[in-house]
Amino acid sequence: MTVIARHIVSEPVRLATATWTTIVDLLAPEANHTARTELLAVKGIASSLIASEAMKDAPIVVYGSGPRVRIYCLYGDDAMTGENANEDNLISSPVDGDWAMSLPSSDSDLKWVQAALKEKSTRITARDLNTNVEEMSEESASEKSISINKEAFFRS
Repeated sequence: MTVIARHIVSEPVRLATATWTTIVDLLAPEANHTARTELLAVKGIASSLIASEAMKDAPIVVYGSGPRVRIYCLYGDDAMTGENANEDNLISSPVDGDWAMSLPSSDSDLKWVQAALKEKSTRITARDLNTNVEEMSEESASEKSISINKEAFFRS
């Protein structure tokens, strides 16, 4: 699996809301992109997570038809120098077709974040920021596994 990482400059250079808008622009650059509306609908929730620095070491993960995209935020001195920033456009939008997004959250905020996201989106969810991303993808894959009726398959 191919993984693309981006590091977005955040506070104190950008407010959390401006950081989320930058992330949305990266993922769904066209104004009429269908996913853009859904991403903007969770702006307040995502901005709260950005402000809490949840994305400092744990990425936002976007699963789509193409490569997995991991988005981290830079804070404090790292944001001010911008030395490790990478806000380059993606070759294609990872939110085209069938996609999902996982936002990291501290354990203390996780319940309210999950409940709030559930009201606004079926594609955008939250996970504990200490959850291993690979573990999460394995769980997601097993949930979506296909069941094959062997008897029907081998009938002539």
